[in-house]
Amino acid sequence: MSEEDPQPQDRPAPSAPPLPKPQVKRRREWLPSLIWLIPIVAALVGVTLVARILLERGPEIVLTFKTAEGLEAGKTVVKYKDVQIGLVQSLRLARDRSHVRVLVQLNKDAESFTSDDSRFWVVRPRLDTSGISGLGTLLSGAYIGADAGVSKETAGEFKGLEAPPIVTRDDSGQQFLLRATDIGSLDVGSPVYFRRIKVGQVAAYELDGDGRGVTLRVFVNAPYDKFVGVNTRFWQASGIDAQLSASGFTLRTQSLATILLGGIAFQAPDDAMGPLAKENTAFMLAQDETAAMKEPDGPSQTLLMYFNQSLRGLVPGAPVDFRGVVIGEVKSIGVEFDRAEREFRMPVLVQIYPDRLRRRETGQPQPGTESRATQQERLRFLAEKGLRAQLRNGNLLTGSVYVALDFFPKAPPAKIDLTKSPIELPTVANSLDEIQSQVQEIASKLNKVPYEQIAQDLRTTLATLNKTLTSAEQTVTRINNDVTPELAAAMKDVRKTVNTAERTLADDSPLQQDMRQTLQELTRAAGSVRVLTDYLERHPESLLRGKPDDKK
Repeated sequence: MSEEDPQPQDRPAPSAPPLPKPQVKRRREWLPSLIWLIPIVAALVGVTLVARILLERGPEIVLTFKTAEGLEAGKTVVKYKDVQIGLVQSLRLARDRSHVRVLVQLNKDAESFTSDDSRFWVVRPRLDTSGISGLGTLLSGAYIGADAGVSKETAGEFKGLEAPPIVTRDDSGQQFLLRATDIGSLDVGSPVYFRRIKVGQVAAYELDGDGRGVTLRVFVNAPYDKFVGVNTRFWQASGIDAQLSASGFTLRTQSLATILLGGIAFQAPDDAMGPLAKENTAFMLAQDETAAMKEPDGPSQTLLMYFNQSLRGLVPGAPVDFRGVVIGEVKSIGVEFDRAEREFRMPVLVQIYPDRLRRRETGQPQPGTESRATQQERLRFLAEKGLRAQLRNGNLLTGSVYVALDFFPKAPPAKIDLTKSPIELPTVANSLDEIQSQVQEIASKLNKVPYEQIAQDLRTTLATLNKTLTSAEQTVTRINNDVTPELAAAMKDVRKTVNTAERTLADDSPLQQDMRQTLQELTRAAGSVRVLTDYLERHPESLLRGKPDDKK
Protein backbone atom coordinates (compact mmCIF):
# COMPACT_ATOMS: atom_id res chain seq x y z
CA MET A 1 0.00 0.00 0.00
CA SER A 2 1.35 3.51 -0.89
CA GLU A 3 2.20 6.27 1.53
CA GLU A 4 -0.92 8.29 0.57
CA ASP A 5 -3.16 5.54 1.91
CA PRO A 6 -1.95 4.57 5.35
CA GLN A 7 -3.42 1.85 7.49
CA PRO A 8 -6.13 2.75 10.07
CA GLN A 9 -3.97 1.88 13.03
CA ASP A 10 -1.38 4.40 11.95
CA ARG A 11 -3.72 7.36 11.84
CA PRO A 12 -3.13 10.09 14.56
CA ALA A 13 -5.67 10.85 17.13
CA PRO A 14 -8.01 13.67 16.38
CA SER A 15 -6.70 15.71 19.18
CA ALA A 16 -3.15 15.55 17.93
CA PRO A 17 -1.79 18.29 15.77
CA PRO A 18 -1.60 17.55 12.04
CA LEU A 19 1.54 16.05 10.73
CA PRO A 20 3.50 17.55 7.95
CA LYS A 21 2.61 16.43 4.47
CA PRO A 22 5.14 13.80 3.26
CA GLN A 23 7.06 14.21 0.09
CA VAL A 24 6.41 11.61 -2.57
CA LYS A 25 9.41 10.49 -4.63
CA ARG A 26 9.38 8.01 -7.58
CA ARG A 27 11.54 4.85 -7.30
CA ARG A 28 14.32 4.12 -9.74
CA GLU A 29 13.43 1.80 -12.70
CA TRP A 30 13.92 -1.91 -11.92
CA LEU A 31 16.99 -3.60 -13.46
CA PRO A 32 16.86 -7.45 -13.99
CA SER A 33 19.51 -9.66 -12.51
CA LEU A 34 22.03 -11.47 -14.75
CA ILE A 35 20.97 -14.81 -13.31
CA TRP A 36 17.85 -14.70 -15.40
CA LEU A 37 19.85 -14.77 -18.64
CA ILE A 38 20.66 -18.48 -18.25
CA PRO A 39 17.07 -19.85 -18.41
CA ILE A 40 16.24 -17.37 -21.13
CA VAL A 41 19.14 -18.56 -23.28
CA ALA A 42 18.28 -22.19 -22.54
CA ALA A 43 14.69 -21.59 -23.55
CA LEU A 44 15.79 -19.91 -26.75
CA VAL A 45 18.13 -22.84 -27.56
CA GLY A 46 15.38 -25.37 -26.82
CA VAL A 47 12.91 -23.53 -29.00
CA THR A 48 15.52 -23.35 -31.75
CA LEU A 49 16.25 -27.06 -31.52
CA VAL A 50 12.57 -27.95 -31.48
CA ALA A 51 11.97 -25.72 -34.47
CA ARG A 52 14.94 -27.24 -36.26
CA ILE A 53 13.76 -30.77 -35.50
CA LEU A 54 10.27 -29.90 -36.64
CA LEU A 55 11.65 -28.30 -39.79
CA GLU A 56 14.01 -31.25 -40.52
CA ARG A 57 11.52 -33.88 -39.56
CA GLY A 58 10.24 -35.85 -42.54
CA PRO A 59 7.02 -37.71 -43.07
CA GLU A 60 5.96 -40.77 -41.12
CA ILE A 61 5.22 -44.03 -42.96
CA VAL A 62 3.96 -47.44 -41.90
CA LEU A 63 5.67 -50.62 -43.09
CA THR A 64 4.06 -54.05 -42.77
CA PHE A 65 6.10 -57.23 -42.41
CA LYS A 66 5.21 -60.82 -41.59
CA THR A 67 7.56 -60.75 -38.60
CA ALA A 68 9.51 -58.17 -36.64
CA GLU A 69 12.60 -60.35 -36.33
CA GLY A 70 15.66 -58.18 -35.67
CA LEU A 71 13.67 -54.90 -35.42
CA GLU A 72 13.70 -52.70 -32.29
CA ALA A 73 11.87 -49.43 -31.68
CA GLY A 74 14.22 -46.49 -31.35
CA LYS A 75 17.25 -48.50 -32.54
CA THR A 76 16.59 -49.99 -35.96
CA VAL A 77 17.39 -47.51 -38.71
CA VAL A 78 16.33 -47.19 -42.33
CA LYS A 79 19.22 -47.00 -44.81
CA TYR A 80 19.65 -46.23 -48.45
CA LYS A 81 23.12 -46.92 -49.85
CA ASP A 82 24.33 -47.29 -46.25
CA VAL A 83 23.09 -43.76 -45.39
CA GLN A 84 20.52 -43.42 -42.60
CA ILE A 85 17.28 -41.88 -43.85
CA GLY A 86 14.92 -42.83 -41.02
CA LEU A 87 14.35 -44.51 -37.69
CA VAL A 88 11.85 -47.05 -36.41
CA GLN A 89 9.57 -45.35 -33.87
CA SER A 90 7.30 -48.18 -32.79
CA LEU A 91 6.27 -51.77 -33.47
CA ARG A 92 2.70 -52.93 -33.24
CA LEU A 93 0.95 -56.20 -34.00
CA ALA A 94 -2.00 -55.99 -36.40
CA ARG A 95 -5.45 -56.68 -35.08
CA ASP A 96 -5.80 -59.92 -37.05
CA ARG A 97 -2.22 -60.94 -35.96
CA SER A 98 -1.29 -61.68 -39.55
CA HIS A 99 1.50 -59.09 -39.77
CA VAL A 100 3.46 -56.47 -37.89
CA ARG A 101 3.04 -52.71 -38.39
CA VAL A 102 6.26 -50.72 -38.14
CA LEU A 103 6.07 -46.93 -37.72
CA VAL A 104 9.06 -45.26 -39.37
CA GLN A 105 10.05 -41.62 -39.08
CA LEU A 106 11.84 -40.50 -42.26
CA ASN A 107 14.27 -37.61 -42.53
CA LYS A 108 13.33 -34.41 -44.27
CA ASP A 109 15.58 -35.18 -47.24
CA ALA A 110 13.96 -38.63 -47.64
CA GLU A 111 10.52 -37.38 -48.72
CA SER A 112 11.04 -39.02 -52.16
CA PHE A 113 10.75 -42.42 -50.48
CA THR A 114 7.02 -41.81 -49.97
CA SER A 115 6.36 -42.59 -53.65
CA ASP A 116 3.82 -45.37 -53.86
CA ASP A 117 6.25 -47.60 -55.82
CA SER A 118 9.02 -47.40 -53.21
CA ARG A 119 10.19 -50.68 -51.74
CA PHE A 120 11.36 -51.59 -48.24
CA TRP A 121 12.84 -54.79 -46.82
CA VAL A 122 14.69 -56.05 -43.76
CA VAL A 123 18.41 -56.67 -44.27
CA ARG A 124 19.52 -59.81 -42.40
CA PRO A 125 22.17 -62.45 -43.08
CA ARG A 126 20.85 -64.50 -46.02
CA LEU A 127 21.98 -67.44 -48.11
CA ASP A 128 20.10 -67.91 -51.38
CA THR A 129 20.69 -68.50 -55.10
CA SER A 130 22.19 -65.04 -55.53
CA GLY A 131 24.83 -65.69 -52.87
CA ILE A 132 25.48 -64.64 -49.26
CA SER A 133 24.34 -61.17 -48.19
CA GLY A 134 23.87 -59.16 -45.04
CA LEU A 135 26.92 -60.45 -43.18
CA GLY A 136 27.55 -56.97 -41.78
CA THR A 137 24.36 -57.17 -39.74
CA LEU A 138 25.88 -59.91 -37.58
CA LEU A 139 27.61 -57.15 -35.56
CA SER A 140 25.54 -54.03 -36.22
CA GLY A 141 22.11 -55.67 -36.17
CA ALA A 142 19.37 -55.80 -38.78
CA TYR A 143 18.19 -52.65 -40.54
CA ILE A 144 15.56 -51.74 -43.11
CA GLY A 145 16.74 -51.24 -46.67
CA ALA A 146 14.95 -48.90 -49.07
CA ASP A 147 14.66 -48.36 -52.80
CA ALA A 148 13.18 -45.04 -53.88
CA GLY A 149 10.30 -45.06 -56.32
CA VAL A 150 9.77 -42.94 -59.40
CA SER A 151 6.01 -42.44 -59.23
CA LYS A 152 4.57 -39.00 -58.53
CA GLU A 153 1.86 -40.51 -56.34
CA THR A 154 2.65 -40.76 -52.64
CA ALA A 155 1.52 -43.25 -49.98
CA GLY A 156 1.73 -43.53 -46.24
CA GLU A 157 1.70 -47.32 -45.91
CA PHE A 158 3.86 -49.86 -47.71
CA LYS A 159 4.03 -53.65 -47.74
CA GLY A 160 7.57 -54.72 -46.96
CA LEU A 161 9.41 -57.27 -49.09
CA GLU A 162 10.36 -60.55 -47.47
CA ALA A 163 13.61 -60.74 -49.48
CA PRO A 164 15.86 -58.03 -50.90
CA PRO A 165 15.10 -57.18 -54.55
CA ILE A 166 17.58 -58.51 -57.04
CA VAL A 167 17.52 -55.34 -59.13
CA THR A 168 17.18 -51.87 -57.67
CA ARG A 169 16.20 -48.79 -59.63
CA ASP A 170 19.67 -47.30 -59.49
CA ASP A 171 21.20 -50.33 -61.25
CA SER A 172 22.13 -49.65 -64.88
CA GLY A 173 21.08 -52.17 -67.46
CA GLN A 174 17.99 -53.54 -69.19
CA GLN A 175 15.30 -56.07 -68.45
CA PHE A 176 14.07 -58.71 -70.92
CA LEU A 177 11.22 -61.21 -70.87
CA LEU A 178 11.72 -64.94 -71.42
CA ARG A 179 8.90 -67.35 -72.27
CA ALA A 180 9.26 -70.98 -71.18
CA THR A 181 7.12 -74.05 -70.64
CA ASP A 182 8.38 -74.44 -67.07
CA ILE A 183 10.86 -72.78 -64.74
CA GLY A 184 13.03 -75.86 -64.25
CA SER A 185 15.66 -75.31 -61.57
CA LEU A 186 15.68 -71.52 -61.97
CA ASP A 187 14.80 -69.12 -59.19
CA VAL A 188 14.97 -65.42 -58.42
CA GLY A 189 18.65 -64.51 -58.40
CA SER A 190 19.76 -67.29 -60.74
CA PRO A 191 22.73 -66.03 -62.80
CA VAL A 192 22.65 -65.07 -66.46
CA TYR A 193 25.83 -65.85 -68.47
CA PHE A 194 27.32 -64.58 -71.70
CA ARG A 195 30.34 -66.57 -72.86
CA ARG A 196 30.52 -68.06 -69.33
CA ILE A 197 30.74 -64.58 -67.76
CA LYS A 198 28.02 -63.60 -65.32
CA VAL A 199 26.30 -60.54 -66.76
CA GLY A 200 22.94 -60.52 -64.98
CA GLN A 201 20.39 -62.43 -62.96
CA VAL A 202 16.77 -63.51 -62.90
CA ALA A 203 14.73 -60.69 -61.38
CA ALA A 204 11.26 -62.27 -61.19
CA TYR A 205 9.00 -64.92 -62.69
CA GLU A 206 5.27 -65.55 -62.84
CA LEU A 207 2.84 -68.10 -64.22
CA ASP A 208 1.06 -67.16 -67.44
CA GLY A 209 -2.60 -66.37 -67.28
CA ASP A 210 -3.61 -69.47 -69.24
CA GLY A 211 -1.38 -71.70 -67.12
CA ARG A 212 0.48 -73.09 -70.16
CA GLY A 213 3.84 -71.55 -69.39
CA VAL A 214 5.85 -69.12 -67.31
CA THR A 215 7.34 -65.72 -67.99
CA LEU A 216 10.71 -64.83 -66.52
CA ARG A 217 12.11 -61.33 -66.19
CA VAL A 218 15.89 -61.18 -66.43
CA PHE A 219 18.11 -58.16 -65.86
CA VAL A 220 21.33 -57.77 -67.87
CA ASN A 221 23.77 -55.33 -66.35
CA ALA A 222 25.36 -52.56 -68.37
CA PRO A 223 27.46 -52.61 -70.49
CA TYR A 224 26.65 -56.25 -71.28
CA ASP A 225 23.11 -55.39 -72.36
CA LYS A 226 24.53 -54.21 -75.68
CA PHE A 227 25.20 -57.85 -76.57
CA VAL A 228 21.48 -58.69 -76.61
CA GLY A 229 20.09 -58.36 -80.13
CA VAL A 230 16.90 -59.36 -81.86
CA ASN A 231 18.58 -62.61 -83.02
CA THR A 232 19.93 -63.55 -79.60
CA ARG A 233 18.97 -66.99 -78.28
CA PHE A 234 18.46 -67.80 -74.58
CA TRP A 235 18.65 -71.29 -73.09
CA GLN A 236 18.74 -72.97 -69.70
CA ALA A 237 22.30 -73.65 -68.64
CA SER A 238 21.23 -75.60 -65.57
CA GLY A 239 22.89 -78.90 -64.66
CA ILE A 240 25.13 -80.79 -67.07
CA ASP A 241 24.58 -81.12 -70.81
CA ALA A 242 26.17 -84.45 -71.78
CA GLN A 243 26.01 -85.99 -75.25
CA LEU A 244 27.30 -89.35 -76.48
CA SER A 245 27.61 -89.62 -80.25
CA ALA A 246 29.83 -91.13 -82.93
CA SER A 247 32.23 -88.21 -82.37
CA GLY A 248 32.72 -89.15 -78.74
CA PHE A 249 31.54 -87.88 -75.36
CA THR A 250 30.72 -84.17 -75.03
CA LEU A 251 30.17 -82.39 -71.70
CA ARG A 252 28.92 -78.81 -71.45
CA THR A 253 28.29 -76.64 -68.39
CA GLN A 254 28.59 -72.93 -67.56
CA SER A 255 29.87 -73.06 -63.98
CA LEU A 256 29.63 -75.01 -60.75
CA ALA A 257 26.87 -72.67 -59.59
CA THR A 258 24.66 -73.56 -62.55
CA ILE A 259 25.07 -77.27 -61.80
CA LEU A 260 23.73 -76.78 -58.29
CA LEU A 261 21.43 -73.75 -58.59
CA GLY A 262 20.67 -73.38 -62.28
CA GLY A 263 21.25 -70.49 -64.67
CA ILE A 264 20.57 -68.97 -68.09
CA ALA A 265 22.98 -68.35 -70.98
CA PHE A 266 22.54 -66.38 -74.18
CA GLN A 267 24.36 -65.88 -77.45
CA ALA A 268 23.51 -65.15 -81.08
CA PRO A 269 23.99 -67.81 -83.80
CA ASP A 270 27.27 -67.16 -85.59
CA ASP A 271 27.51 -63.96 -83.49
CA ALA A 272 24.98 -62.29 -85.80
CA MET A 273 22.83 -60.70 -83.11
CA GLY A 274 21.26 -58.12 -85.42
CA PRO A 275 19.92 -54.77 -84.14
CA LEU A 276 19.99 -54.14 -80.40
CA ALA A 277 16.94 -55.43 -78.54
CA LYS A 278 14.81 -52.88 -76.73
CA GLU A 279 14.01 -53.19 -73.07
CA ASN A 280 11.25 -55.70 -72.19
CA THR A 281 11.70 -57.52 -75.50
CA ALA A 282 10.33 -61.07 -75.25
CA PHE A 283 12.45 -64.11 -76.18
CA MET A 284 11.85 -67.86 -76.06
CA LEU A 285 13.82 -69.81 -73.45
CA ALA A 286 15.10 -73.12 -74.92
CA GLN A 287 15.83 -76.23 -72.89
CA ASP A 288 19.47 -76.43 -74.00
CA GLU A 289 21.99 -74.82 -76.32
CA THR A 290 21.36 -77.26 -79.17
CA ALA A 291 17.65 -76.49 -79.23
CA ALA A 292 18.34 -72.76 -78.99
CA MET A 293 20.81 -72.64 -81.89
CA LYS A 294 18.90 -74.77 -84.38
CA GLU A 295 17.21 -73.19 -87.37
CA PRO A 296 13.51 -72.31 -87.17
CA ASP A 297 11.34 -75.32 -87.91
CA GLY A 298 8.73 -73.50 -89.95
CA PRO A 299 5.17 -74.81 -90.35
CA SER A 300 4.45 -78.30 -89.08
CA GLN A 301 2.38 -81.13 -90.55
CA THR A 302 0.52 -83.75 -88.52
CA LEU A 303 0.46 -87.36 -89.74
CA LEU A 304 -1.31 -90.46 -88.44
CA MET A 305 0.30 -93.91 -88.57
CA TYR A 306 -1.18 -97.29 -87.66
CA PHE A 307 1.17 -100.03 -86.51
CA ASN A 308 0.19 -103.66 -86.13
CA GLN A 309 2.76 -104.42 -83.47
CA SER A 310 3.70 -103.60 -79.89
CA LEU A 311 4.57 -99.98 -79.14
CA ARG A 312 6.64 -100.82 -76.09
CA GLY A 313 9.56 -98.37 -75.86
CA LEU A 314 7.83 -95.66 -77.91
CA VAL A 315 6.90 -92.58 -75.85
CA PRO A 316 5.59 -89.10 -76.71
CA GLY A 317 8.52 -86.94 -77.68
CA ALA A 318 10.39 -89.77 -79.42
CA PRO A 319 12.12 -88.57 -82.59
CA VAL A 320 10.85 -89.06 -86.12
CA ASP A 321 13.74 -89.17 -88.56
CA PHE A 322 14.38 -89.64 -92.26
CA ARG A 323 17.61 -91.56 -92.85
CA GLY A 324 19.18 -90.19 -89.69
CA VAL A 325 17.85 -86.60 -89.93
CA VAL A 326 15.33 -85.77 -87.21
CA ILE A 327 12.33 -84.11 -88.85
CA GLY A 328 9.72 -84.32 -86.10
CA GLU A 329 8.55 -85.99 -82.94
CA VAL A 330 5.83 -88.29 -81.65
CA LYS A 331 2.87 -86.42 -80.18
CA SER A 332 0.71 -89.25 -78.86
CA ILE A 333 0.21 -93.03 -78.99
CA GLY A 334 -2.88 -95.11 -78.34
CA VAL A 335 -4.87 -98.23 -79.14
CA GLU A 336 -8.21 -98.70 -80.91
CA PHE A 337 -10.35 -101.60 -82.12
CA ASP A 338 -11.13 -101.90 -85.83
CA ARG A 339 -14.62 -103.40 -86.05
CA ALA A 340 -14.35 -104.02 -89.78
CA GLU A 341 -11.12 -106.03 -89.53
CA ARG A 342 -11.91 -107.26 -85.99
CA GLU A 343 -8.44 -106.46 -84.72
CA PHE A 344 -6.64 -103.95 -82.58
CA ARG A 345 -4.62 -101.19 -84.19
CA MET A 346 -2.03 -98.94 -82.60
CA PRO A 347 -2.41 -95.31 -83.81
CA VAL A 348 0.60 -93.02 -83.50
CA LEU A 349 0.22 -89.28 -84.09
CA VAL A 350 3.40 -87.50 -85.18
CA GLN A 351 4.30 -83.92 -86.01
CA ILE A 352 6.90 -83.32 -88.71
CA TYR A 353 8.56 -80.19 -90.05
CA PRO A 354 9.09 -80.43 -93.84
CA ASP A 355 11.35 -77.37 -93.86
CA ARG A 356 14.07 -79.39 -92.13
CA LEU A 357 14.55 -81.31 -95.37
CA ARG A 358 14.15 -78.41 -97.78
CA ARG A 359 17.31 -76.94 -99.23
CA ARG A 360 17.46 -73.17 -98.88
CA GLU A 361 19.04 -72.06 -102.10
CA THR A 362 18.51 -69.12 -104.37
CA GLY A 363 15.50 -69.57 -106.57
CA GLN A 364 13.84 -72.20 -104.38
CA PRO A 365 10.70 -71.47 -102.38
CA GLN A 366 11.30 -70.17 -98.89
CA PRO A 367 9.88 -71.97 -95.86
CA GLY A 368 6.21 -71.36 -95.37
CA THR A 369 5.55 -70.18 -98.94
CA GLU A 370 4.16 -73.51 -100.18
CA SER A 371 0.46 -74.14 -99.90
CA ARG A 372 -0.91 -77.01 -97.87
CA ALA A 373 -2.30 -78.64 -101.02
CA THR A 374 1.20 -78.69 -102.55
CA GLN A 375 2.62 -80.39 -99.46
CA GLN A 376 -0.14 -83.01 -99.52
CA GLU A 377 0.44 -83.76 -103.21
CA ARG A 378 4.15 -84.17 -102.54
CA LEU A 379 3.40 -86.55 -99.68
CA ARG A 380 1.13 -88.65 -101.88
CA PHE A 381 3.80 -88.80 -104.59
CA LEU A 382 6.41 -89.95 -102.08
CA ALA A 383 4.05 -92.61 -100.71
CA GLU A 384 3.55 -93.99 -104.23
CA LYS A 385 7.34 -94.20 -104.53
CA GLY A 386 7.50 -96.36 -101.41
CA LEU A 387 7.70 -93.92 -98.51
CA ARG A 388 6.71 -95.80 -95.34
CA ALA A 389 6.98 -95.44 -91.59
CA GLN A 390 8.71 -98.09 -89.51
CA LEU A 391 9.46 -98.59 -85.83
CA ARG A 392 13.14 -99.09 -85.07
CA ASN A 393 15.16 -99.63 -81.93
CA GLY A 394 17.06 -96.55 -80.84
CA ASN A 395 18.99 -98.06 -77.95
CA LEU A 396 19.37 -101.73 -77.10
CA LEU A 397 20.20 -100.94 -73.47
CA THR A 398 17.18 -98.74 -72.73
CA GLY A 399 14.84 -100.36 -75.24
CA SER A 400 13.78 -96.97 -76.65
CA VAL A 401 12.01 -96.97 -80.03
CA TYR A 402 11.68 -94.21 -82.64
CA VAL A 403 9.76 -93.75 -85.89
CA ALA A 404 11.83 -93.91 -89.07
CA LEU A 405 10.68 -92.71 -92.50
CA ASP A 406 12.32 -94.36 -95.49
CA PHE A 407 11.63 -95.72 -98.95
CA PHE A 408 10.72 -99.39 -99.35
CA PRO A 409 10.44 -100.14 -103.09
CA LYS A 410 9.24 -103.72 -102.46
CA ALA A 411 6.45 -102.58 -100.14
CA PRO A 412 2.89 -103.21 -101.31
CA PRO A 413 1.43 -100.22 -103.17
CA ALA A 414 -0.63 -97.84 -101.06
CA LYS A 415 -2.61 -94.68 -101.71
CA ILE A 416 -3.09 -91.72 -99.41
CA ASP A 417 -6.51 -90.20 -98.86
CA LEU A 418 -5.92 -86.46 -98.81
CA THR A 419 -9.45 -85.77 -97.59
CA LYS A 420 -8.70 -87.18 -94.15
CA SER A 421 -7.36 -85.02 -91.38
CA PRO A 422 -4.79 -85.90 -90.23
CA ILE A 423 -3.43 -87.71 -93.28
CA GLU A 424 -2.68 -91.39 -92.74
CA LEU A 425 0.79 -92.55 -93.80
CA PRO A 426 1.23 -96.30 -94.51
CA THR A 427 3.64 -98.32 -92.39
CA VAL A 428 5.74 -101.46 -92.69
CA ALA A 429 6.68 -104.01 -90.07
CA ASN A 430 10.01 -103.88 -88.38
CA SER A 431 12.61 -106.41 -89.58
CA LEU A 432 13.20 -107.40 -86.00
CA ASP A 433 9.51 -108.21 -85.62
CA GLU A 434 9.71 -110.38 -88.73
CA ILE A 435 12.65 -112.24 -87.21
CA GLN A 436 10.66 -112.66 -84.04
CA SER A 437 7.73 -114.03 -86.06
CA GLN A 438 10.02 -116.52 -87.78
CA VAL A 439 11.49 -117.53 -84.44
CA GLN A 440 7.97 -118.01 -83.12
CA GLU A 441 7.10 -120.21 -86.11
CA ILE A 442 10.23 -122.30 -85.54
CA ALA A 443 9.36 -122.53 -81.87
CA SER A 444 5.83 -123.67 -82.80
CA LYS A 445 7.23 -126.38 -85.04
CA LEU A 446 9.63 -127.46 -82.35
CA ASN A 447 6.71 -127.67 -79.95
CA LYS A 448 5.04 -130.17 -82.30
CA VAL A 449 8.02 -132.57 -82.14
CA PRO A 450 7.06 -135.67 -79.96
CA TYR A 451 9.93 -135.39 -77.56
CA GLU A 452 8.37 -137.85 -75.09
CA GLN A 453 7.91 -140.59 -77.72
CA ILE A 454 11.44 -140.02 -79.02
CA ALA A 455 12.77 -140.27 -75.49
CA GLN A 456 10.82 -143.49 -74.90
CA ASP A 457 12.15 -145.01 -78.14
CA LEU A 458 15.62 -143.87 -77.21
CA ARG A 459 15.32 -145.55 -73.82
CA THR A 460 14.15 -148.77 -75.54
CA THR A 461 17.06 -148.59 -77.99
CA LEU A 462 19.50 -148.02 -75.16
CA ALA A 463 18.10 -151.01 -73.30
CA THR A 464 18.50 -153.20 -76.43
CA LEU A 465 22.00 -151.89 -76.96
CA ASN A 466 22.79 -152.69 -73.36
CA LYS A 467 21.67 -156.27 -73.90
CA THR A 468 23.76 -156.46 -77.09
CA LEU A 469 26.83 -155.21 -75.28
CA THR A 470 26.25 -157.77 -72.54
CA SER A 471 26.07 -160.56 -75.14
CA ALA A 472 29.20 -159.27 -76.86
CA GLU A 473 30.99 -159.22 -73.56
CA GLN A 474 29.98 -162.85 -72.94
CA THR A 475 31.11 -163.82 -76.44
CA VAL A 476 34.48 -162.20 -75.95
CA THR A 477 34.83 -164.05 -72.69
CA ARG A 478 34.14 -167.39 -74.42
CA ILE A 479 36.58 -166.55 -77.19
CA ASN A 480 39.23 -165.79 -74.63
CA ASN A 481 38.61 -169.14 -72.97
CA ASP A 482 38.32 -171.35 -76.17
CA VAL A 483 40.37 -169.74 -78.89
CA THR A 484 43.25 -168.31 -76.93
CA PRO A 485 45.16 -171.69 -76.48
CA GLU A 486 44.90 -172.48 -80.22
CA LEU A 487 46.06 -168.99 -81.06
CA ALA A 488 49.08 -169.49 -78.80
CA ALA A 489 50.04 -172.72 -80.62
CA ALA A 490 49.60 -171.06 -83.99
CA MET A 491 51.85 -168.25 -82.86
CA LYS A 492 54.52 -170.77 -81.92
CA ASP A 493 54.36 -172.31 -85.45
CA VAL A 494 54.57 -168.88 -87.02
CA ARG A 495 57.59 -168.09 -84.88
CA LYS A 496 59.30 -171.30 -86.06
CA THR A 497 58.58 -170.44 -89.71
CA VAL A 498 60.03 -166.94 -89.27
CA ASN A 499 63.16 -168.37 -87.70
CA THR A 500 63.61 -170.81 -90.63
CA ALA A 501 63.16 -167.93 -93.09
CA GLU A 502 65.75 -165.89 -91.24
CA ARG A 503 68.25 -168.73 -91.44
CA THR A 504 67.51 -169.24 -95.11
CA LEU A 505 67.99 -165.57 -95.94
CA ALA A 506 71.15 -165.18 -93.91
CA ASP A 507 74.37 -164.14 -95.79
CA ASP A 508 76.23 -167.36 -95.04
CA SER A 509 73.37 -169.71 -95.91
CA PRO A 510 73.85 -172.17 -98.88
CA LEU A 511 70.83 -170.68 -100.60
CA GLN A 512 72.44 -167.26 -100.61
CA GLN A 513 75.73 -168.71 -102.06
CA ASP A 514 73.92 -170.59 -104.85
CA MET A 515 71.97 -167.50 -105.70
CA ARG A 516 75.17 -165.44 -106.00
CA GLN A 517 76.77 -168.04 -108.36
CA THR A 518 73.65 -168.11 -110.47
CA LEU A 519 73.64 -164.31 -110.71
CA GLN A 520 77.29 -164.37 -111.83
CA GLU A 521 76.51 -166.89 -114.58
CA LEU A 522 73.59 -164.76 -115.69
CA THR A 523 75.88 -161.74 -115.85
CA ARG A 524 78.40 -163.58 -118.10
CA ALA A 525 75.58 -164.80 -120.32
CA ALA A 526 74.24 -161.30 -120.66
CA GLY A 527 77.75 -160.13 -121.72
CA SER A 528 77.91 -162.81 -124.45
CA VAL A 529 74.49 -161.82 -125.75
CA ARG A 530 75.56 -158.18 -125.86
CA VAL A 531 78.68 -159.16 -127.91
CA LEU A 532 76.57 -161.23 -130.34
CA THR A 533 74.13 -158.40 -130.78
CA ASP A 534 76.87 -155.95 -131.60
CA TYR A 535 78.36 -158.36 -134.16
CA LEU A 536 75.03 -158.90 -135.92
CA GLU A 537 74.49 -155.16 -136.11
CA ARG A 538 77.80 -154.85 -137.93
CA HIS A 539 77.49 -158.08 -140.05
CA PRO A 540 73.80 -158.87 -140.61
CA GLU A 541 74.70 -161.00 -143.68
CA SER A 542 76.34 -163.54 -141.43
CA LEU A 543 72.84 -164.85 -140.65
CA LEU A 544 72.66 -166.09 -144.28
CA ARG A 545 76.23 -166.75 -145.25
CA GLY A 546 77.62 -167.70 -141.90
CA LYS A 547 80.61 -166.39 -140.20
CA PRO A 548 83.40 -165.87 -142.66
CA ASP A 549 86.79 -167.42 -142.03
CA ASP A 550 89.35 -165.24 -140.45
CA LYS A 551 91.98 -164.09 -142.90
CA LYS A 552 95.41 -164.87 -141.91
